[in-house]
Amino acid sequence: MEKKDFLPVILGTDSNAYGMAKAFHQAYGIKSLVVGQGNLFTTTGSKILTIEIIEDFANPAVFSKALLSIAERLKTSYKKLILIASSDGYVELIVNHKHLLEEAYEVPFIDKDLMETLNSKEGFYKTCDAYGLPYPSTLVIHPSTDKETLKKLPFAYPVVLKPSDSMRYFEAHFEGKKKAYIIDHEKELFDVIDLIYRSTYDAPMILQEYITGDDTAMRVLNCVSGPDGKVRLMCLGQPLLEDCTPTLVGNYTAIIDAYDETIFADYKKFLERIGYVGFSNFDLKYDASSKTYKVFEINLRQGRSSYFVTGSGYNQAAFLVDAFINRKMDETIYGSRPHLWLGIPKKVLIAYLEEGALKEKARMRIKNKQTSTTLYYSKDINIMRLLRVYRYYDSYKAKFKMYFTKKK
Repeated sequence: MEKKDFLPVILGTDSNAYGMAKAFHQAYGIKSLVVGQGNLFTTTGSKILTIEIIEDFANPAVFSKALLSIAERLKTSYKKLILIASSDGYVELIVNHKHLLEEAYEVPFIDKDLMETLNSKEGFYKTCDAYGLPYPSTLVIHPSTDKETLKKLPFAYPVVLKPSDSMRYFEAHFEGKKKAYIIDHEKELFDVIDLIYRSTYDAPMILQEYITGDDTAMRVLNCVSGPDGKVRLMCLGQPLLEDCTPTLVGNYTAIIDAYDETIFADYKKFLERIGYVGFSNFDLKYDASSKTYKVFEINLRQGRSSYFVTGSGYNQAAFLVDAFINRKMDETIYGSRPHLWLGIPKKVLIAYLEEGALKEKARMRIKNKQTSTTLYYSKDINIMRLLRVYRYYDSYKAKFKMYFTKKK
């Protein structure tokens, strides 16, 4: 039997994993292999992927052995296997075992030293300093930082507090936990820091100036870099609304097309100078006082809402395959097509997005059917899965009613 060209092996069973499986299916008609620790409704019952559940898969002692065993089983059917990660945890596991996995897979990820630098917000900001990328004024807080230091902040309230080590923070469980905190006064800052450090989280926290502006002041940049470090694709989006659920603050629920040659040029130069490979995802916000976009973080994978890119007509899976499987040396493509990605029902977007030019632009995208969602796919019909997906999207009606507040 003749071997097929390649198979995507996607780690994780969440919406990000489904979006990538959908992209591969749209580009090549391929049924991806999705590997994870447990079933989630986003991928359960799907006809465009095969799920393999491995108990304790996120355990480093299990991880590489399991993937190498899968590769051994598949090597008679496929010429190449390519690894995709749907979460930060899987990125870290892949990179830490890259030297082993490269024997059996295409591994479109950076090396360990660069990952450890960029995964820490403290390290990322130092790298931004070295290459001239603006970011918000920042103070790094440690468990040992004294209150006197915190009483002399170099910026005014409100301030933003968030973990430097997202993975360690994800694993910490405590009442009142938020993905990030907007803090209005000194006492609140002391209380929140005390709350966090009484949990299992013991890594640095990042305290930053709050950049004014609502969700539409944000920008999200998704890129694909080839094995030579050259950027193949850059697609910029303008978030319209973010998730207002406390534990999911910062996740985008609607993104519309944007284009900015300065952002493209600056971040292309940054990625190529540091020798980046694979998917990357940046969150930025426009600072009206300095008239610059300031970067918050980099994700070493495609973003959770990055189906926006594929929905816009720039299939992320195809760009990755061309770079790492076909070894094509194409010039950089800059996304410019009109598109609206929705992670919430259209009615929720229209109800909560402020009146103005952006709302009219969103209405036009809807009218012209220039929209996409990650979890619906006309070639993947399973009634039970569709019902679960519908209930998930529909739940945002109650969430926005309960939690939405307009940002300043």
